[in-house]
Amino acid sequence: MATSLSSVLDVHFTVHLSVSDTKKPNIIFNSPFRQYTTTKRGFTILCNSSKSSPKPSPEPTQKNPNLSDQLRPLSTTTLPKPTTHQNQLLSKPKSTWVNPTKPKRSVLSLQRHKRSSYSYNPQVRELKLFAHRLNDCDNSEAAFLSVLQEIPHPPTRENALLILNSLRPWQKARLFLKWIKTQNLFPLETIFYNVTMKSLKYGRQFELMEELAREMINNQIELDNITYCTLITCAKKCNHFDKAVEWFERMYKTSLMPDEVTYSAILDVYARLGKVEEVLNLYERARGSGWKPDPIAFSVLGRMFGEAGDYDGIRYVLQEMKSLDVQPNLVVYNTLLEAMGKAGKPGLARSLFQEMVESGLTPNEKTLTVLVKIYGKARWSRDALELWKQMSSKGWPMDLILYNTLLNMCADLALEAEAERLFEDMKGSERCRPDSWSYTAMLNIYGSGGNVDKAVELFEEMSESGVKLNVMGCTCLIQCLGKAKRIEDLVRVFGVSIKRGVKPDDRLCGCLLSVVSLCEESEDVDKVLACLQQANPKLFAFVKLATEEKTSFETFKVEFRGILSETAVEARRPFCNCLIDICRNRKLHERAHELLYLGTLYGLYPGLHNKTVHEWCLDVRSLSVGAAHTALEEWMGTLSKIVQHKEELPEMFSAQTGSGTHKFSQGLANSFASHVKKLAAPFRQSEQKVGCFVATREDVVSWVQSRLASSAATA
Repeated sequence: MATSLSSVLDVHFTVHLSVSDTKKPNIIFNSPFRQYTTTKRGFTILCNSSKSSPKPSPEPTQKNPNLSDQLRPLSTTTLPKPTTHQNQLLSKPKSTWVNPTKPKRSVLSLQRHKRSSYSYNPQVRELKLFAHRLNDCDNSEAAFLSVLQEIPHPPTRENALLILNSLRPWQKARLFLKWIKTQNLFPLETIFYNVTMKSLKYGRQFELMEELAREMINNQIELDNITYCTLITCAKKCNHFDKAVEWFERMYKTSLMPDEVTYSAILDVYARLGKVEEVLNLYERARGSGWKPDPIAFSVLGRMFGEAGDYDGIRYVLQEMKSLDVQPNLVVYNTLLEAMGKAGKPGLARSLFQEMVESGLTPNEKTLTVLVKIYGKARWSRDALELWKQMSSKGWPMDLILYNTLLNMCADLALEAEAERLFEDMKGSERCRPDSWSYTAMLNIYGSGGNVDKAVELFEEMSESGVKLNVMGCTCLIQCLGKAKRIEDLVRVFGVSIKRGVKPDDRLCGCLLSVVSLCEESEDVDKVLACLQQANPKLFAFVKLATEEKTSFETFKVEFRGILSETAVEARRPFCNCLIDICRNRKLHERAHELLYLGTLYGLYPGLHNKTVHEWCLDVRSLSVGAAHTALEEWMGTLSKIVQHKEELPEMFSAQTGSGTHKFSQGLANSFASHVKKLAAPFRQSEQKVGCFVATREDVVSWVQSRLASSAATA
């Protein structure tokens, strides 16, 4: 029968691949069936190449019949009816139908616990009530054991498992497992350890979980997929990343295939350890084993590439999601948006946000906060304000963090009017009333804009409304008052802030130093130094030491190093800048040069000098006005010595002051130009670049020679 069938049967299969299946092999069956065989589980059709040319198939009635239509005549008309013997073979066990239109089942073997057949247990209600009693009793072992003596039914395997699974505190689950082991009523299986580990995971007790896992290994109890997954995810939550990697590698050695949760967890672990190459290798290996990444895995990849600022990696994640037809959820979009911001791609972040909105997802507070930060960092004020209008018109959720982020963005972009409208909206909101950080942002806006009266008025409003003043707000207000030379108000604000619990930090002390450098009257200097003495007695003593001419350089150097060691890294350079300014104001130019030398020695000005074969550059953008003047004087003195020694010089020299758009560099270019003119230095303003002063080698040599000639004539 099989031979005659093979001579007349000519079936053609054509599988049409969709765009999303381009990565799968293009399988086209175009050969006749040679034979079919029946097995214990059913029948199998083997496809082999035919030596004889197949007969032409009849013209199909449908232009492109699908696979289901092609298989229908095969199953209903062509194949012979099974015999009685075949019916018996095919009935046990039950055959599994596979839908040919669905993708092939994942090869991942989850190896979960098999569910036992359901049977009614009349003891369930009593056992659950007893478990509630165990949950409510004291956490001590004695109290727990005393309640266990009243167990209503003998602890069979099913009863013990039901009670263990109903215990919520991890301490109770651990004590119950320990008690079960002492009773020795039945052999403990993997599921008992897994249930206990689940409770320990919620309590973040990784060390105890690892003890149970070691115990299972010593007692030759099998660790299944759930065991490893629980261990790895708990290790990740407890930041024991090395342990997570250790158990994952052990899992692979035992030939267990990780499931989706385990893959996502271990990818996150590798990403947090900064092992980008291992993440990619594991991802490709998992994909090869049949794993289809879920949105969590793509969120992990996106965050990893975002931390590294790797735009190509972020684009790879987007392409992978598209090729696998994985629809990003809100968490993935938030992660990718944050990654775009860290990679410095505000335009792509905007496009991704529009794609998210068009897909039907509603952004949450985190989405909008991330996007506002991106726009603020890129100084895209128009896009930020349009986003704010969109939030209001569409009723998107806004929390206090989002409001404060918008206010800080307005402060960075000098959008005072917009910030005031936003602040008034917050006052009228029931959910998002202005807090300490909201007022701090407004103080920063008024302080940067020089609006002293509004800043003082806002400070009084904070006192009346009971809003706690933080050190940042105090710093912004003191800086504003110092620039306006309102020293009396400054001293009053400082005193009130200290009474209200503000603890001065290095930034506030640096602000006081900056005000000292701006003061022209000795009386004002003494008032501000009195505040500094209260805020940082050691720094006050060093200022006194630095302004005394009799202080030796070695003593000064040791004390300066001690001040730097007790100062936060980000405040060390501002301290040095302000100290140089103070020394120059008191005509202590030699001490100012010593401070610049020590600051360079201790790495406070790493980019001050840049040299190439064709150009030497002095970059003073991170310096204060007095420090920039000192650096220029020092540089010109060095160039004079090089010319006198007839050493090789580059073709061009340049000095970078910046364009003055940053709030800390405003006026630096003008002040630097004035000092260049005062020194009669050969630098001139560049026509191509704002904030850049240039000179040629001939200009520098001529300037040095003219100075030498004038010195000789004077002598």
